[in-house]
Amino acid sequence: MNRLLPTALLAFALSAAFIPGASSSSATFRGKISPLSPALRAQMTGVSWHRGCPVPLSGLRLLTLSYRGFDRRAHSGRLIVKRSVAKQVVGVFRKLYQAGFPIRRMQLVDAYGGSDFRSIEADNTSAFNCRAATGSSNWSNHAYGLAIDVNPIENPYVTASGSVAHTASRPYLNRSRIRRGMAYPSGVLVRTFRSIGWGWGGYWSGDRDYQHFSANGR
Repeated sequence: MNRLLPTALLAFALSAAFIPGASSSSATFRGKISPLSPALRAQMTGVSWHRGCPVPLSGLRLLTLSYRGFDRRAHSGRLIVKRSVAKQVVGVFRKLYQAGFPIRRMQLVDAYGGSDFRSIEADNTSAFNCRAATGSSNWSNHAYGLAIDVNPIENPYVTASGSVAHTASRPYLNRSRIRRGMAYPSGVLVRTFRSIGWGWGGYWSGDRDYQHFSANGR
């Protein structure tokens, strides 16, 4: 994989397949990789990043990505990931866009004060957040910029006892009833992340995290 220089800016403009219901002006996927600006670094400090985090701000990259909304229209969102996986992640979202996979919302977790709970309540797809793993004192893969949660209401974290923390996710406890935006083994979301070697929390034993995709599967 080519390494990105600290000041490098990589932009993609790739044609996407036509999807019924999408506006004609949304036929092109756009994905941009850029270093974190001074303003963004200041915004993140003390919110999604702080001193002692396992990855410095210089090791992260901002992705600005096209995505298909549940309204079948094109939107632009932002994710932050580790520099080493940025190009792969852009490729994943390019394929999801081309396939017409819907994403509810894509904002940095800083828009929710760094709160994972509030971000999930908004059904927000997010990546970097320097926090511990759920139920653990160890760093989450999100703290390394190596995990992404996609449509967390449609794809909830489900405990071994079958409970969820978010009321809106209860209709999605029945994973055999496939609906738009859901992750399932044969679906495009799981297959596309698997194509870059990332694992899915829906395969875990005990607690299952259907929204969660990560570089090491945890």
